[in-house]
Amino acid sequence: MKVSEAFSATVTRLRRTRAEPSNGLVAPVRADRRTKNLVKRLHPGDIAVIDHVDLDRVSAEALLGCGVSAVVNVAESISGRYPNQGPELLVAAGIPLIDDVAPEIFALVREGEHLCLESGTLYRGTDPVVRGVRQDTVSVETAMEAARAGLSTQLEAFAANTVAYLRREHDLLLDGIGVPAIGTDMEGRHVLIVVRGHHYREDLSALRPYIREFRPVIIGVDGGADAVLEAGFRPDVIVGDFDSVSDNALAGGAELVVHAYRDGRAPGLTRVTDLGHRAVVFPATGTSEDVAMLLADGSGAALIVAAGSHATLEEFLDKGRSGMAGTFLTRLRIGAKLVDAKGVSHLYRSRISPWSLAGLAAACLLTIAVAAVSSPAGQVHLTLLDTHWDTFSYWLTGLFT
Repeated sequence: MKVSEAFSATVTRLRRTRAEPSNGLVAPVRADRRTKNLVKRLHPGDIAVIDHVDLDRVSAEALLGCGVSAVVNVAESISGRYPNQGPELLVAAGIPLIDDVAPEIFALVREGEHLCLESGTLYRGTDPVVRGVRQDTVSVETAMEAARAGLSTQLEAFAANTVAYLRREHDLLLDGIGVPAIGTDMEGRHVLIVVRGHHYREDLSALRPYIREFRPVIIGVDGGADAVLEAGFRPDVIVGDFDSVSDNALAGGAELVVHAYRDGRAPGLTRVTDLGHRAVVFPATGTSEDVAMLLADGSGAALIVAAGSHATLEEFLDKGRSGMAGTFLTRLRIGAKLVDAKGVSHLYRSRISPWSLAGLAAACLLTIAVAAVSSPAGQVHLTLLDTHWDTFSYWLTGLFT
């Protein structure tokens, strides 16, 4: 499986510059049980220590984007429940992946200390700290084949979760009951929802002409708000539980919508109020991605474009969360109004072609020439231009005679 272009440059650099001496790879170690928190602290060349069962594609892309030199996982990177894609990306990029190390590693290592990784063992000097199982192309492919064999079980569980979600949220899904009123006007407008998920950078890059021409309302879903800022745009609304969005994004003037639990608990609201901002609360089961789509639909959006979101069954399962059943039903609820960013980039082309711009430039030059010839002021300028040309020609001829 090919590594996406978003981090291919990082992978190439790592392959060229990373060298493992005879006694192993020596690099700083940074550890966190939550991968999305760890990537905020990682530096190029670090050894990342995580506790992430069934490492998904998005998390693997984030680790690669940080330029890690190795990944040490307390959990099984492929448990066999479903064919998750993260380990394939790491192995394909040449990043050492070590599984099943002792959970005590989080207490045994210090943030930023230099340790040596060799053959699945992490050393401090000559003393082993923890041991694990190094994954390679063969072991990952074997585990993926076994996971695909049991995929039917996961599909049954996914279907059961879908039915359960429909029972809990039928009023919201069928009738739109519970969608809060917000100040951002979306009635009859295009809405772009950005999730920091699969290929979000490529999606935003492809949508640049569309964004410039249609000026859609931009909704950033948690860390998707930072992705919007990185792309050079500004989110109009930020939706989520606010555990992965930066303070800078929250302070950018966007309207804030906190995704709360169905019982009204909203952990993200505390952070918002502590920062001195106001927010609207949207209680709903499912993911913040679902909430953003339902908010746009309930606010009268004419078209909803999703960038970086989950669109295929493989991506739903790769997320590894039962809540993804809600995303599946949400997409059914919105129907034809929802368009994936990749579809927009294929179907949409800027209305101004290069030939049109060239024709416009030629017409402007012709207009200037006609004005210069027909007006008295233009005659004066032409005379001066002719004089300067004669002077230049005389000087140039004198260089060779």
